[in-house]
Amino acid sequence: MAHLESDQSDFTSESAKPSSAPSPAVQFGPSALLDRASEAALALAADRRWDQISLREIAVVAGTPLAELYTAAPGKIALLDYLSRKLDRQALASAEADTSTETVDRLFEAVMARLEAMEPHRTALISIARSEGMLALAPRLPRTAKALLEAAGIDTGGVRGALRLAAMTGVWTRVIQVWRDDEGALNRTMAEIDTLLKQTNQRLGRLGAGF
Repeated sequence: MAHLESDQSDFTSESAKPSSAPSPAVQFGPSALLDRASEAALALAADRRWDQISLREIAVVAGTPLAELYTAAPGKIALLDYLSRKLDRQALASAEADTSTETVDRLFEAVMARLEAMEPHRTALISIARSEGMLALAPRLPRTAKALLEAAGIDTGGVRGALRLAAMTGVWTRVIQVWRDDEGALNRTMAEIDTLLKQTNQRLGRLGAGF
């Protein structure tokens, strides 16, 4: 009996010792993981060519397991797609506080909100755009244009909505081209936005699809 008690005592003392096994990796939800990864990607792109950065390297800098990152974003294009949607959401969120009564004014503010969300990452975003080229950016441009129109309270459904979306995609494409070369107060960019929106509204108005 004493021998059994001794064995039990030994077992209890061993189980009470701290485990030497490594701690499990920190787990992130999909949004948190992609937020960390997109921030890491921007940090890397600010100093390096985008085509020289791998998804594995982004995972290392973000402190996330590569397997989990790949499940959420199976490639850098998917990660950029998430980042673009995130910037679109910031423009949509800013629209809730906009009390402008004129539709074109609201659209102007929505475009500026989107650019302001991009501004802290200017160097990285320009580097990525140069590496990818406009052709690679093309699929994301209409989605941002749609978000800007919706932020301004402009309907994007039906035939008229399709005309507005096509026109706004052209406007947004031109705006980001001007923005890349316009540092500082963005006076040139703002003037370009104002002119483009007014001209586009007039042209759409002739088709019964004005803002």
